[in-house]
Amino acid sequence: MDIDARGPRFGAAVTTVVLAAVLITGSTWLLAWQVLAFALGASGGVARSPYGWLFRKAVRPRLGPPAQFESPQPPQFAQAVGLVFAVVGLIGFTAGPDWLGFAATGCALAAAFLNAAFGYCLGCETYLLVRRVTVRTQ
Repeated sequence: MDIDARGPRFGAAVTTVVLAAVLITGSTWLLAWQVLAFALGASGGVARSPYGWLFRKAVRPRLGPPAQFESPQPPQFAQAVGLVFAVVGLIGFTAGPDWLGFAATGCALAAAFLNAAFGYCLGCETYLLVRRVTVRTQ
């Protein structure tokens, strides 16, 4: 079943704010929260992530009907990619080196910002590229 395309973009906006706060404050707890949010989105789909729930309950009822739907698989893959970067960032901030935490969190922030501000999902595009390559090689 397709999902409202505005939901993942809303989640990316919230993720952008959370990751920017992590880089500003250095809060490992906040990054751990984002790891959990990514893990839930990667395992159950973006609709089951905390930001997906917030969109569904608080934001979508205040918007008009969706004009665009999308397949849930690319955003779910993007959540998995974000999870990898956030976990690496958490490792960098907790076990060192700090630069690894900043770099990985910064990469995740850049990807989230691209989606939130411009509607360009790097993880989704990667998913589609991997699908094209794997279908051609079979």
